[in-house]
Amino acid sequence: MTGLTTNLWPHSAHLDHDGEIYVGGLRLSALATAYGTPAVILDEADVRHRCRCYLAAFPGAEIAYASKAFLCRAMAQWIAQEGLSLDVCSAGELAVAWSVNFPAGRILMHGNAKTPEDLQAAFRYGVGRIVVDSVPEIIRLATQSPAAARQRVLIRVTPGVDAHAHQAVATGVEDQKFGFSLSSGAAADAVDRVLAHPELTLAGLHCHLGSQLTDAAAYEVAATKLIGLMAAVRDRAGVAMAELNLGGGHAVPYVAGDADFDLAGFADRISRAVTTECARLRLPVPRLTLEPGRAIVNRAMVTLYRVLTIKRAASGRTFVAVDGGMSDNPRPELYGARYSVHAVRPSHAPLEPVTVVGRHCEAGDVLAADVPLPADIRPGDLLAVPGTGAYTQSMASNYNLVGRPPVIAVRDGAARLLVRRETTRDLLVRDIGM
Repeated sequence: MTGLTTNLWPHSAHLDHDGEIYVGGLRLSALATAYGTPAVILDEADVRHRCRCYLAAFPGAEIAYASKAFLCRAMAQWIAQEGLSLDVCSAGELAVAWSVNFPAGRILMHGNAKTPEDLQAAFRYGVGRIVVDSVPEIIRLATQSPAAARQRVLIRVTPGVDAHAHQAVATGVEDQKFGFSLSSGAAADAVDRVLAHPELTLAGLHCHLGSQLTDAAAYEVAATKLIGLMAAVRDRAGVAMAELNLGGGHAVPYVAGDADFDLAGFADRISRAVTTECARLRLPVPRLTLEPGRAIVNRAMVTLYRVLTIKRAASGRTFVAVDGGMSDNPRPELYGARYSVHAVRPSHAPLEPVTVVGRHCEAGDVLAADVPLPADIRPGDLLAVPGTGAYTQSMASNYNLVGRPPVIAVRDGAARLLVRRETTRDLLVRDIGM
């Protein structure tokens, strides 16, 4: 029985003397029996720990959890209790925050194409800031915002910084859908447009460089560029912006050998870069905002699957098919994402490379290729996939009309259901065509 690669699992995860995997003080096999599979296990203490790590690394800064990574009511409550802000991108995400009375002043509304429903929800709830992403949106905000309050906005800037992210999640480069280009002058024009509308208050600038980023240098370059724009606005319009939002995208490990993100080193470098550049330009140091999502929740989640079949192809490859797949985790197909897979049943059999596949009608429904599992793996066995907190449950679908799995919180030996399993009845509720 091989050990657990510690930086892929929640802090509470461990192998007991009998080879059983425990998370939050509970055996994964017992949780699978109680709640069925597939199932998502969420370690509450791990989430809270990472919130506190960010607050400690950036004293005085704002840490806004990027709810697109994963959101449910309990998660929103934990984030609020830990003193973080919340980044939302839709009326739906805002509704979750609203349902638990998340402080409106600590909510940021994002999105490159916010719908009228999104903006109306933001106005009704009184969100603290809206991150504007286009000229038409500036006009809509100015004409539709409540007369009694000047809506605080941030301008999303495309700084033209290549942080070497996957093409699908590279958001700091030119020629993509997010933000106002800095190099073309569009960002400066957006500043002038916001300042021309008395219904709006320009709170600051925002950028986001991409996801799974490991190098602080790209953030330093982006911060320097945005501070340069702040200084130019100060000199031209006499306006000092109070906030600098550098987004998130901090990398997390997924497979053995992946390094941990150096949060302390990152915080030191970014803080120094911002302070130094502001001093050089004689600009008041703005309040810094960071928006980690994946970095807060990813390691806190483990997904459990039940093996259904094992098939050995003519090529010699062994396929292990499970009762979930791309409907609960589309990331391998979307981004070529890699995961580690661990057999839950203790075994002393030698490890052999297998490809873990899902149940869906797509050849690309592969959860993990060429991962080592015991040679005696058999139907009925449980498999655990750590590091599934971000962009799995939140991007899950009903492909093949398969219900989405439940989310179960664990902490100190107790479990509670946060999100129940989706049933066939749920799937039929919206189908009213008869």
